[in-house]
Amino acid sequence: MTTITEPSTGRFFVELELTNDADLVQAETGAITPDKVRRLKIRGVVDSGATRLVIPESVAKALGLEVVGKETVRYDDGRKAERPVVRRVHLSCIGRQSIFNAIVEPDRESVLIGAIVMEDLDLLVDCVTGRLMPRDPNGIISEVE
Repeated sequence: MTTITEPSTGRFFVELELTNDADLVQAETGAITPDKVRRLKIRGVVDSGATRLVIPESVAKALGLEVVGKETVRYDDGRKAERPVVRRVHLSCIGRQSIFNAIVEPDRESVLIGAIVMEDLDLLVDCVTGRLMPRDPNGIISEVE
């Protein structure tokens, strides 16, 4: 995994792959060939203060993701805006993968990886090294009462 740290901001980036999950299902059933699955590798900004997965509008279009609604987002400076939400974004990062809804941001260039994504993939932020790492390298552990 490639991790790039911006020392002045404390933010760091990871390489990840996003795929249209509906395409993956169609490829599994033979409805389309695997080479027709829309996917791309992109840089993701890890931000444990953010909540959700946020993707650039250009990525949503390139992957052909379905808009399923809108949500209100609040920015660091207090502004609010309504943004589209897409579904069935298959995200792979550090050998972990899951399917998420994502907020679509028109002027973003990178993916924003928030706390819900990290929780679902059982990943932790190592603030000392500026890395995203699995809580257990052997696999995801789900907490159950």
